Amino acid sequence: MATMVQAIRMALHVGEERLGVTDILGEDVGPPLGGVFTATQGLRTAWNTPLDERGIIGAAMGLALAGQRPIAEIQFCDYVYNTIDLLKLAGGMCWSSNGDFNCPMVMMTPVGSGIHGSLYHSHSFDATATHLPGWKIVMPATPRDAYGLMLSAIVDPNPVMFLAPKALMRVKSLPGEEIPGEPGDDKQLAKMIDAPLGDRSAWRPSWPDTPDLFIPFGEAKIVRAGETVTVVTYGRMVMECAKAADELRAEGITAEVIDLRSLHPVDWATIKKSVQKTNRVLYVNEETEVTNFGEHLIRRTVDELFYELHAPPRLLAGAFVPYVGLAPSLESASVPQRAGIVQAIRELAKHRP
Repeated sequence: MATMVQAIRMALHVGEERLGVTDILGEDVGPPLGGVFTATQGLRTAWNTPLDERGIIGAAMGLALAGQRPIAEIQFCDYVYNTIDLLKLAGGMCWSSNGDFNCPMVMMTPVGSGIHGSLYHSHSFDATATHLPGWKIVMPATPRDAYGLMLSAIVDPNPVMFLAPKALMRVKSLPGEEIPGEPGDDKQLAKMIDAPLGDRSAWRPSWPDTPDLFIPFGEAKIVRAGETVTVVTYGRMVMECAKAADELRAEGITAEVIDLRSLHPVDWATIKKSVQKTNRVLYVNEETEVTNFGEHLIRRTVDELFYELHAPPRLLAGAFVPYVGLAPSLESASVPQRAGIVQAIRELAKHRP
């Protein structure tokens, strides 16, 4: 069973061998480290850049406009904010040129809390990302989705943000969610594609024969079926919401948990169908609650489904604080936790118009 970081690495290998990836660039993505999360170990097109996020994004844009197909990694999303103007330019390239110039680049970066990264390694980026028109934006919650969404990102003719929840990097595939072609033995896979400790100068990966698996953008996945409350989420919160839904079944509350997988385009049709069935909806994510992407979804819910709601649509998101604290208690208070998700679903279920 592959972990998410192994799935990303296998997708990048497929990308450089079969799908035209020409450069994988970023801080420490090349030998010997292969990225701080090891997502780029053993990849032949990976090379190290200076510690310069603007340089990384600018170089990727130049390569893309010159006909190459680069993947730029920002080591942590906390450090991408000084590139916002460049990201806006990349997103607007096709539109501003009336379709004459495409910008086929992927910007991948780890996001979110859950690893006790404190001030400079715990940010979310999804709200800011969705404020940048022209980008497709994906956030996987499983290794298989990470693999399939990365392949779709690679072949897209315009820029894609691949936001990887850092707390899920070592989470393994669930039964039935395997990547086709991966070894059934996770230790065997590790021997094949994980670089050894120590001297790696002579090490070469032995890649499994994994196929092209394109997960389309804008197709959400129903993780738990239910009739009482719709829960819409993505990234690390998918697992927490699914476990919360499992807890509430003993109380007769069945929550339908939707993993968006992509934020733009968003699968509004799946959300709408579910809300029309349950008449109640909770949006959950880690981003700070002010100008949150969930607020946009609530606005659309009210605009289109107001007369079908039996309770006000609700957002459960991160606290509006400058940083996520280092202490576990501070981190827990900064982003949604399972107990809070359970309580929010329970309150929605019991609300009567």
